[in-house]
Order: sequence, then C-alpha cells, then structure tokens
Amino acid sequence: MTHAVRAGRRVRPGLADATRGRVLFGGDYNPEQWPEETWQDDVRLMRDAGVNCVTLGVFSWSRLEPEPGAREFGWLDRLMDLLHAHGVGVALATPTSSPPPWMGRLHPDTLPRDADGRIEWWGGRQHFSHSSATYRRYAAAITEDLAARYAGHPALVLWHINNEYCTVDHGDEAAAAFRRWLRARYGTLDALNSAWGTAFWSQGYDTWDGILPPRHAHYLKNPGQVLDFRRFTSDMLLECYTAERDIVRRYTPHIPVTTNFMPLWTGQDGWRWAEEEDVVSVDLYPDPRDPLAAQRGALVQDLTRSQARGPWMLMEQAAGAVNWRGVNHPKPRGLNRLWSFQAVARGADAVCYFQWRQSRQGAEKFHSGMIGHAGEHGRTFREIGQLGAELAAVSPEVTGARITAGVAVLHDWHSWWAGDHEGRLSALVDLPEVLTAWHRALWEAQLTTDFAHPEHDLSGYRLVVAPQLYLLTDAAVANLLAYVRGGGTLVCGFHTGVADQDDRVRAGGMDARLRELFGIRTLHEWWPLEEGETVACEGFRGTLWSEEIEPEPGAAETVPYRGGELDGLPAVLRRGRAWYLSTLPEPGALRSLLAGIAAGAGVRPVLDGLPAGVEAVRRGELLFLLNHGREPVTVEVPGTHRELLGGADVTDTVALGRYGVAVLRP
Repeated sequence: MTHAVRAGRRVRPGLADATRGRVLFGGDYNPEQWPEETWQDDVRLMRDAGVNCVTLGVFSWSRLEPEPGAREFGWLDRLMDLLHAHGVGVALATPTSSPPPWMGRLHPDTLPRDADGRIEWWGGRQHFSHSSATYRRYAAAITEDLAARYAGHPALVLWHINNEYCTVDHGDEAAAAFRRWLRARYGTLDALNSAWGTAFWSQGYDTWDGILPPRHAHYLKNPGQVLDFRRFTSDMLLECYTAERDIVRRYTPHIPVTTNFMPLWTGQDGWRWAEEEDVVSVDLYPDPRDPLAAQRGALVQDLTRSQARGPWMLMEQAAGAVNWRGVNHPKPRGLNRLWSFQAVARGADAVCYFQWRQSRQGAEKFHSGMIGHAGEHGRTFREIGQLGAELAAVSPEVTGARITAGVAVLHDWHSWWAGDHEGRLSALVDLPEVLTAWHRALWEAQLTTDFAHPEHDLSGYRLVVAPQLYLLTDAAVANLLAYVRGGGTLVCGFHTGVADQDDRVRAGGMDARLRELFGIRTLHEWWPLEEGETVACEGFRGTLWSEEIEPEPGAAETVPYRGGELDGLPAVLRRGRAWYLSTLPEPGALRSLLAGIAAGAGVRPVLDGLPAGVEAVRRGELLFLLNHGREPVTVEVPGTHRELLGGADVTDTVALGRYGVAVLRP
C-alpha cells in the first residue's frame, strides 16, 4: 500500500493504491443483465484478455434494493468472490445514479423538474433531485450497507460513486436549497441584488422567499441568477458525491474513491470537484469520423491529468461504436489501440471501457462492448486481447510516471458559465471550440500542455495561454500580472477580462490592469464575425471575432488588420512578454504564432521533424510515438532505444504502421 500516516494525519489514498504497479484494464461489468451461467464464461474471457479490474453495480440499485429497505446482496457476494478467485479486482460502485422505479412512484419529491416545470420521470437514468432529502436518505442507506458488507473483501480496489453527475433540478425543493445557498454566499439581500444587477428590469428582491431557480421566462433571464444557479447545481451534486464518499471512507480509509467526469462537461466546476476525489477519472468518446478526434482526445487527457495533478483514470471509452450520435461508426482496425495508448502517454494509469459485454436489450444495446455481439471471435475482442497483453508489458515502466509541460492552458468553469449566457454578443462563440482551436495549435506544434485555473500557481510554466477568459476575478488578474512580472510569457485571446466575478462588465470593457499590461489605450467596440466570415490581418486571416482597439502610442508591437472598418488597428498586440489576440487566427496561423512565441519563451517541441499526423509525448523516461494516419511512416529518433511493445532495439529511426504505436525507452 502507498497510503500512509504522516505526522498524525492520514494521507489520502490515490490511484497507485488501486493500480498496485499495473495499468488497470477492464470496464463496466453488468452481469445482472445475463444468466448466472454466463459469469463463468465472463471470467474466462477476462483472463484471456488481460482484464485486471471491473466496475460493478453502477446501475444495480433495483437489483440490490427491489423494494424499499430490502437487500439482495447474494448475487453480488458470489460475483465478488468469483472475480477475486480469477485475479480480477473490483471498482465497486454506489448505484445512486439510477434510482429504482419504486422511489419515484412512492416519493415524487425525488424526481427533478426542468426549467418549464416538467417532471423527469423514471424509465431512463439520472432521474433524481440532488436536493431531495428523501433521495439523499435512500442513497446514504444503500451506500452504508454496501460499504459495511464489502469493506473487507479482497477484491475491492476502488470505490466508484454514482455515475456521470449531470442532473439539473428546478423544482420546489431545489428552489429552497438554492435560497439557502444564496444566503450563505451573500448574507444579505442587498448584496445579492447588487451581484445580480437587479436594478435592471425591476428585478429587485425584498424577500428571500421570492427567489426561484431560473425557470421558464418570457424573455432573457437574469445572467447573474443563471450563473449562480450553475454554481449552485455543481455544489449540490458535489454534496451528493461527498456524502457517499465520506460513508465509504469511514469503512475503508485505505481504498481510493472516484466519480467519473464527462469530457469538458459544463455542469461541474471540475477544479473544485477534482480536489474532493482520490482518483480523477473521465469518460472519453471521440468520434472515429472526426478529423480532429485525436486532438480532442488529447485535450481531455491533458485537462484530466491537470485536474489529477498526476496519473488519472480513463473510466470509460468505447471499444467500437457508440449509440447516441446521429450516425454511429465503429472504430477501424487499430484505432482503439492507438487512442488507448494516447491516453497512457498523456498520464492514464487505467484504461477501461463501457462496457464488458455488449447489452442485448435496453437503451444502449447498440453501444459497443469489449465483447461485442460477434462474441469472442469478433475483431473487437481480438483487439482487446492484444491491448491487454501490451498494457501488461509496459505497466512496470509506465505506472506512476509523470509528465512535464512547459505550457499551461487556462480554463475556468465560472468564466465559461458566465460567457455562455443567452444575451451574449455572438452565439457562434463556443468556448469548447475556442479551447480546441488553441490546444490544437499547441498539439500540432508538439508542445506538451497542462491546464490550469487562472488563480493557480503558474510560476513553473514558461508560457501560459488563455484562449478566452471572459470572467476574471481580481485574484486571477493579479495572478496573471504577477506571472508576467516574474518572467513568464502570457498570451490571451479575445474577449478576455471583460467581467468580474459577478458577471459585471468592467469599466472600459476590459480590466484596466490587463489593458495596461497589453498596451491597450481604449477598447472601442467588439466586432463579432458572421458564420464563415473572416477578417484580413497582416499575414493571415482572422475568424469568429475582431475588436476595435486603440493601442497606447508607441507602447505595443502590433499585427494590424488590413481593410474594412478595422484597417490599421491591431489584430495582435505585444507589450514585452504579454500578447493579446483580438481575433482567432486560422489554424495554421495560430499554430505558427503560438509555436514562435513558445520558442521565444524557451519551450521546445517534444521531437522535431515529425511526419504529419504523428504525435510525440514524453512520460517520465519513455517516449510515445503515435501515428494518427492510415499510411505507414518512418520517424527519426536519434540514438538507440528499446521499443517496449516489440521488445527490440531501434536505432535512429522507428517505423510506424497504420495507427501505429511505439513506446521507446532510452
């Protein structure tokens, strides 16, 4: 065990307490969907595939508690024993993401309501009100009994709380909880009215009882109210998580606890949630037909590693097709292996799937499994077996190894929430796509990136980029200024520093300290662009946005706009080590610009001269080479290395086939 007690204080367990020197490999196992005689076949195939960990019980509440207060644990006892006997560890889930139908029928207060007041009924999943005292009581009871029963079971390696927390509730119990949350945040109605700007449209509140969640409205909702409701929702879901986490911790303080994020999900403050987890895990489902799928995957992996501050867990991915896109394509031969190793290269110490055996009934019967409908002779399972063997081979070299990045990308959920209000200047500005554009530029330049909150310690990075931070607290602004004063290089994208923590537009349209930092005398107007519209700049074209900026005389180096209303005004400003981009350059131009700034800041690519489509990542002493193309390529890597997947030495060059992977040790 790696957990310990230091100076009388318990150190929280981490992912290493679950991996125990192995890359965890497995997936969600839902045996209640199958006859019990199938279970023996399952464990045989798990052994063949190299599976060493499965998640049990995520959607088992009605099986565990078929009626209020009843407990049916016998089947789970037999499974835990069976899996342990075959060397498979268990991430035991609390089943609280999908309450049994009897709960909604007997306790309608547990069902959430949408902004129009409509009840979200049972028959799907996530049909619970995070604020319902009744739901929380039942959730605590089943969690308590699971923890008490299985605390000492040798198969238990990890607790998995709930699943993909995402429920929003506008009902009466949530409204009462929202008012309590607001009282704690603001203390007085005067402070709330000021923060929400209720002088606009005669919205001033004279009593706490008059405050509701942002339900259906005739016209635009109050943006301060919407922002706080998003904060409240994240906090209420977090309360649900921590309540169950604290229960299992009492019984098993040595077993790490997690819950799985969805990639770049808007509903949770990911930084705050990550601090409450022993293991940070994520579900990742890139589209096989998306030409940017590999980069989007890398973005989520970098963000998750940064939230974890080290190794992390890929809790779910698809072995083949999903079932929720308009058209659901399978993964071509080799792509699942490639993307799995990309996750490992970027810090994952666990590679898992939804799910083990593809369902024959239910809403996700066309969502692939590690064993698909074709069975053990299908291509999917054969590839799973190959991957399991290869992960076992590299486990001793990779588990626990860290990644060092010279670049930090800033992201803040509160800024995202505030900037996403329906009354914004351009509905075409989608923060995840802006983040993707900037991360893509750095990824294609082979620059390894972390993510960070704008109030985090940034001193360890040579370059910090902020693709868009519409809302910045005073502490965040001060932190950015201190970073530049300390010798760091900062690059900010358009519409950054516009609002304070209450979504109040700052005087001048941008924080005055930032205007001084960038050499901006006056920000006259924002000029968002139409879909497909571009604006000419010296040497490139800008997309999505532009700004009418008057620089300080002689204070800033600029790249000007050419032609149109903004002719001669700066598209890009630089004052010392601080850069500001008032537009989004086209992909090639953004890549060249950021790569040049990075080089000036002393940040070098992982490997120079890579063929198109090849990604290089260093994790510890290992160099991962990933060919995201269908054509074979040869990569120049000076010196002699041991290629861990093939077990042979390579000198100066490495051949990568279609979707090929190499893991090199010096």
